[in-house]
Amino acid sequence: MQGFGFDTLALLTAVGFAGPLLASLPRSRIPVIIGELIAGLVVGKTGFGVIDVANPTFQLLANIGFALVMFVVGTHVPVRCHEMRSAVPLALARVVLGGAVAVALGVGLAAEFGTGHAALYAVLMASSSAALALPVIDSLRLQGPRMLSVTAQIAIADAACIVLLPLVIDVRRTPTAALGALAVTGCAVVLFVLLRAVDRRGWLQRVHVYSEKHRVALELRTNLFVLFALAALAVSTHVSIMLAGFALGLVIAAVGEPRRLARQLFGITEGFFSPLFFVWLGASLQVRELGSHPKFILLGVSLGLGAVLAHCAGKLLGQPLTLAVLSAAQLGVPVAAATIGTEEHLLVTGEASALMFGALLTIACTSIAGALVARPDRRKGKQIR
Repeated sequence: MQGFGFDTLALLTAVGFAGPLLASLPRSRIPVIIGELIAGLVVGKTGFGVIDVANPTFQLLANIGFALVMFVVGTHVPVRCHEMRSAVPLALARVVLGGAVAVALGVGLAAEFGTGHAALYAVLMASSSAALALPVIDSLRLQGPRMLSVTAQIAIADAACIVLLPLVIDVRRTPTAALGALAVTGCAVVLFVLLRAVDRRGWLQRVHVYSEKHRVALELRTNLFVLFALAALAVSTHVSIMLAGFALGLVIAAVGEPRRLARQLFGITEGFFSPLFFVWLGASLQVRELGSHPKFILLGVSLGLGAVLAHCAGKLLGQPLTLAVLSAAQLGVPVAAATIGTEEHLLVTGEASALMFGALLTIACTSIAGALVARPDRRKGKQIR
């Protein structure tokens, strides 16, 4: 399809319905993004090729969607939960242990498949996805000290790997990426300090009341301005916009996200930009490459199972296996790796599809683990917690 107009937007919006439709199937437990990725595969490079993923307008809208998705993910991390603080030390120990196992597995996989991406594989397998796992925990109404611990573990692993990914995906740019990551993080810290000071003076509440009274959406406008500014900084310093979105989300979560802002972000992100991004990502992947390079099917399986194995190391520190597997869900980090790797031509042919295949396997394992955790304990007659 040449150009990018309203006909393309209509097509993408219609295709995006595949996510909710598949998720609505009884007992399927299929995440919405899986349907969107599949729809993208059908209309993109792997399928009929009816959309041009290289179109600059399409890429810009997709990047806005990526930044917003990571922003919303950051706002969902329960950094203000006081009960979670006591769970942080043990959660951190499990993250470190799982990271060590992931490093060993990453070195082995890189040597076996000859890609030279040991550090990238290690970060992927050590990562967790707050965007996937936390909604699963909430929807299943899982509670208790163990759930607080696994929630903290997921948040720590997700944040750490989001910071590490730009440093390992392209070793040649590691110094520049490190400085860029420090710049974005520093701006986020300064923003947090300013917002806390403004909040204590009551100015944020005044802005909120004025915005609601006059219906001008000042909170949304301000957050979008800051998000785009951080994204511009990230791009100029060769850092993924993933970090910009996630950092801003953490800041808003730490200060306290107004419900009105949450609803507005949910509307523009889940209603348009998020499905557009995931359709674009699916359309960008060339899954046929896996058929032409069968070894990358094995790489995807190895990455998925390796991630589960790395997180299962938490069993050594007293974590139930079901909760360990629940923490292994991957989304943001492999999506970013596939996106950056595809755009910058950093991955070998078929490798981006292998990364996504591995992530899908972890999502499947997490869905099963969540169902097992929520299953009533027949002996005790209550949920396993």
